[in-house]
Amino acid sequence: MSKLKQLLLIATGGTALFASHALYSGNPKFYANVVMPTLHKLTSAETAHNMGVAILKYGLYPRCRAQNYDNLQNNIFDWKVMNPVGLAAGFDKHCEAIDGLLNLGFGFIEVGGVTPEPQPGNEKPRVFRLHEDKAIINRYGFNSFGHQPAVVHVENWYNKLSENKRGYVGVNLGKNKSTLDAAQDYVKGVENFGPYVDFLVINVSSPNTPGLRKLQAQDQLQTIIKAVVEANSKLERENKPPIFVKIAPDLSESDKVAIATVVAARDSGIDGLVISNTTLSRPESLQNKNKVEVGGLSGAPLRQMSTDLIRDMYRLTFGRVVIIGVGGVFSGQDALDKIKAGASLVQIYSSLAYEGPPVVEKIKKELSELLKKEGFENVSDAVGYDVKEDKCATS
Repeated sequence: MSKLKQLLLIATGGTALFASHALYSGNPKFYANVVMPTLHKLTSAETAHNMGVAILKYGLYPRCRAQNYDNLQNNIFDWKVMNPVGLAAGFDKHCEAIDGLLNLGFGFIEVGGVTPEPQPGNEKPRVFRLHEDKAIINRYGFNSFGHQPAVVHVENWYNKLSENKRGYVGVNLGKNKSTLDAAQDYVKGVENFGPYVDFLVINVSSPNTPGLRKLQAQDQLQTIIKAVVEANSKLERENKPPIFVKIAPDLSESDKVAIATVVAARDSGIDGLVISNTTLSRPESLQNKNKVEVGGLSGAPLRQMSTDLIRDMYRLTFGRVVIIGVGGVFSGQDALDKIKAGASLVQIYSSLAYEGPPVVEKIKKELSELLKKEGFENVSDAVGYDVKEDKCATS
């Protein structure tokens, strides 16, 4: 019996030691197959989300060994981006965990969306996991503490910046549900966050705010852009933050042409597009029972839809604007597909929820290896490659 106890103690100790090492070292498979599934069984989606933000905010996480890859470094605007993998908006809604997120190895992050005034968002439950589909449905509805506390967090981060900048930070700007003059809400965002952040994103595509997607219509979008660009020009800083517009994946062909016409105009003042937000569509391939929930669908089922839209918008804008590709990026191949479709940068969200922080380094490593395998000297050489190849084939 004593030998059996000893064996049990050794086995238990060995398992605990392995688990501790895997957790601390950021083992991708351990997180994807053990840590995150266990967390999902113990907590609701929104509780896990809030826990994740708090852990990163207070530094209660194992430090990841962020690797730099020469072929992932790229110059965009006046930035020297160490890698093209970023975090999508919606995770750090209140701009609380900027330092913690950059420590995960992202090349850039987008915090928010933030509305000028506080608003509670929609009733709970409002976030649902679709495990079999590697997807999430959310109907948060721009729950926000408002600009005031978010600006404090962003300003604190800005004041701690040194010459050794780890990554670039943008803020996603939303409008309050009750606001009638949408343009003014976005202008307030530019005025409040513009002095501190590296880029600004005008979100006119969340599916969970009534009427918001109508702002993508050409006349309304032009009105918003004109007001935002004017406000940006008045900021008292030498290098004005680039302005992006985040669009929905559920666009008709005429919608795509209208948006491209507005943003690609030489005098538009718009620097880029974020493609795309969540979708209201429900692919027939969805298996999880939560597929019936109302809200925006993200994750693996959005992957091809967003990549196709990136390709269309890159072609329609003649490659004049920087595209950030988001939607279903779980691997280096997913990232490369979006880059070859026209994205200069990519963002993740759902893969972080399903595979944990190590997914960042996993995607970077895989992407670097794929670029070498396919003969691209640098990630910039792959941007829009598929569109250019299609053009050559048809000319």
